[in-house]
Amino acid sequence: MFSATKDFIGKPAPANYVAGLGRGATGFTTRSDIGPAREAQDLGYVPSFKQYKWQSKRSSTNSLVNNREAQKAAAAKKEDDDDDERFQDPDNEVGLFSGAPYEEDDEEADKVWEMIDAKMDERRKARREAREKEELEKYRSERPKISQQFADIKRTLSTINEDAWNAIPEAGNLTGKSKRKQPKTDRFTPLPDSVLAAQRDKNQLANTIDATDQTLGGIATPSLDSGMMTDFKQIGEARDKVLGLKLDQLSDSNSGKTNIDPKGYLTDLNSVVLKSDAEIGDLKKARLLLNSVITTNPKHAPGWIAAARLEEVAGKMGTARSIISKGCDECPKSEDVWLEAARLNTKDNAKIILANAVRHIPQSVKIWLKAVDLETDPGAQKRVLRRALEFIPNSLKLWRAAINMEDNPNDAKVLLSRAVELVPLSVELWLALARLESYANAKKVLNNARKNIPTAHEIWIAAARLEEQQGNDKMVDTIIQRAVNVLSESGTVMDREQWLAEAENCEKTGAIGTCQSIIRATLALNIEEEDRKKTWMDDAESCIAHGSIECARAIYAYALKVFPEKKSIWRRAAYLEKGHGTKESLEELLQRAVKYCPQAEVLWLMGAKERWLAGDVEGARTIIQQAFTANPNSEQIWLAAVKLESENDEFERAQFLLKNAREKSGTERVWMKSAVFERQMKNFQSALELLDEALAKYPAFDKLWMIKSQIEDMDLNNQAKARETLNKAVKACPKSVTIWILLARLEEKAGMLVKARSTLEKARYTNPKTAELWVEAIRIENRANNTNAARNLAAKALQECPTSSLLWSEIIYMEPRAQRKSKSVDALKKCEQDPLIVTAVARLFWTERKIDKARDWFQKATKIDADIGDVYAWWYRFELQHGTEEQQKVVIQKCVAAEPHHGERWQAIAKDMNNVGKKTDEILKLVAGSLEVQA
Repeated sequence: MFSATKDFIGKPAPANYVAGLGRGATGFTTRSDIGPAREAQDLGYVPSFKQYKWQSKRSSTNSLVNNREAQKAAAAKKEDDDDDERFQDPDNEVGLFSGAPYEEDDEEADKVWEMIDAKMDERRKARREAREKEELEKYRSERPKISQQFADIKRTLSTINEDAWNAIPEAGNLTGKSKRKQPKTDRFTPLPDSVLAAQRDKNQLANTIDATDQTLGGIATPSLDSGMMTDFKQIGEARDKVLGLKLDQLSDSNSGKTNIDPKGYLTDLNSVVLKSDAEIGDLKKARLLLNSVITTNPKHAPGWIAAARLEEVAGKMGTARSIISKGCDECPKSEDVWLEAARLNTKDNAKIILANAVRHIPQSVKIWLKAVDLETDPGAQKRVLRRALEFIPNSLKLWRAAINMEDNPNDAKVLLSRAVELVPLSVELWLALARLESYANAKKVLNNARKNIPTAHEIWIAAARLEEQQGNDKMVDTIIQRAVNVLSESGTVMDREQWLAEAENCEKTGAIGTCQSIIRATLALNIEEEDRKKTWMDDAESCIAHGSIECARAIYAYALKVFPEKKSIWRRAAYLEKGHGTKESLEELLQRAVKYCPQAEVLWLMGAKERWLAGDVEGARTIIQQAFTANPNSEQIWLAAVKLESENDEFERAQFLLKNAREKSGTERVWMKSAVFERQMKNFQSALELLDEALAKYPAFDKLWMIKSQIEDMDLNNQAKARETLNKAVKACPKSVTIWILLARLEEKAGMLVKARSTLEKARYTNPKTAELWVEAIRIENRANNTNAARNLAAKALQECPTSSLLWSEIIYMEPRAQRKSKSVDALKKCEQDPLIVTAVARLFWTERKIDKARDWFQKATKIDADIGDVYAWWYRFELQHGTEEQQKVVIQKCVAAEPHHGERWQAIAKDMNNVGKKTDEILKLVAGSLEVQA
């Protein structure tokens, strides 16, 4: 029907025919179609062999030169944008003289030019590289990489959880949207006839009957030939076998009980780790890499271990065991491979593996110890250890394990006797043997140990402790002193810190005598004379912080022998005895202290106070009388005597002592105490007379003015007289902040708010940058319900006093509840480690019902400064609401031990005339009851 060969094939093309023009293709001409520009050589020319040789050499050399010149041209083009390449002949890159013979002088000339080019290139190299580096840095700064631009954002991706990651919408394909869409020509393809015929016959009714229906008549379902021989019985049996195998795997081999916990089954399913495609891909890569390692270097033990652990991570324990088994065959001398094989296998198989391991490496301590761990019977463990010691008799670890296995001291003694023979340089074994021996034998053991290990200080300390146990205290000092001398002669370097650490260890083990002997013998080692006191005091404080009280006591005792007239050391030692010693030891120490330092008033007063607290009033009077003898006109001793008599209700004697004190001492503090005593006795006129007399002598002592104004205002109810007194006081003591505040409060109490404000403004002008004046002004506005004025004052106050803890603690609770936390953060930054701010933060936790945090912050505040009573009051108020009785008692005990004297609320209540003579715990409860808890 159709010819297989086209009729136009083999015929010439029509005139003006251009191939592809009909489908839109156009022809073009290249330089290769035109041919080279130079004149072709004569075809009949055949060069000689020599000329051909030089010609080839010239061509190869020219090609190298041209390659180099091409690189230089590229660099020159980059620098100068020179486009000389367009003038070159693409078919003739070797120059006009490529056909000339290449002779020796040409070669020499090329070498010379190459040297010149290299020299010129080297001269420009540093400048060019510097310019390129500068241009690159400029380019990178102007156009940084995408990875650099988003580096900080990529770091924050680690904080995104899985839910947030899944919630990120998919990025749409935005590429090409900005391009103009080209209209495409519609293409139509004719539909096959088969599709049309199928669509035509789809809805027609069949008018013939199937052959199967004609045979069976539609009564029975026809069966298929492929299922004629199916045996359902065999299928059921196979299924039962598979189910039985799975149940056997889940059952215990010994008891037959199932290992599945029905209650915890769903919980166990949560622990199943499902590996992602990426993790599976990583496992495959790692498997290929490790397989290459163990194939190329089968004697590399870490490769086998890594391959086995990879399969273990992948969950293929069988494959892991197979790999590590091959590793044992390839690396039989590697203990790590054997130990890994034992770890991957069951306990029974691990025993067999380790038995093979000790045949190959009988000197491996790790393998023997692992074999001991696999044994459950103590007898079997002992047998394994003794077998191991036959192979490795000088192993300290094996001897230690064998000795620890012995329950009978006699058996352990036998093992230790043999152990010190085989391992004579082990201090541990010698000391253990000495502990098990009697006194006489222990001395022999320690002497033998000292001969074998002359540089071990532990042996000397053990000998000293042995003598201390026998009650030979003198021998303890002798042994320790000899130890220090022998060790220094032998060249063993032990500094003071190491000896102090050994002393603390001796104290913890109960060897107090040895501890004190070590300190006496080593405390002065390697220390300058001018640094002794400071260094020793630091050592004592360090020992107290570590709980080593006996060490600190020994340090103070040694320091007092060297510096017996230093009252600061006596005072520290007395505080140590007061906190950690007995009353007898404290009294004995104070008696010795006043003998060496009779002018130390503090030591006399401490002794008198301890006698008074013990109930010995006469003994306290005797000590004060002795103090008077040593310090005739001491203000502190006069006032201590007055306090002793007033506390014991001996008011007449106290009054008489104060009169004598005014005559003999006559200080402003004595006059003040005299006026306060008269006020306590309700002798207001006598108190005012004493104050007038005192003010005539000491007009700049502000406390005298304060007491006088308080008597006139509170006791005599004469506000006009009190105002007159305070006006005189601010002129006499303009720098006294408390007097200005009292005057402002008096004006506010009288209802003259404007005068109170002006008084505080004058005070701030006279005393700039004083936070107490700003706080009082803010409180006055708050009490007058002028919230806006209070906020304005607070803002100005923070500008003038940005680091005042009193101001910050007041401002925090002026803010709304939602903003208090941010204010407290600012306060902590400005006033770090301040008890008032820490207390304010604790109160914030209290209001938020964070009980544990609030308690921790209250305790932290008392550690920062234990002398502020307001902190204890807030803490006690908190424990009253949220704590137990034990926790409340703890707060009271800490407050009584600290005896605080400062604090705004604490001083106001403690100095109230109605609370005179009350104890610290009573003052604490009164202050806590006066506090207002803000919601």
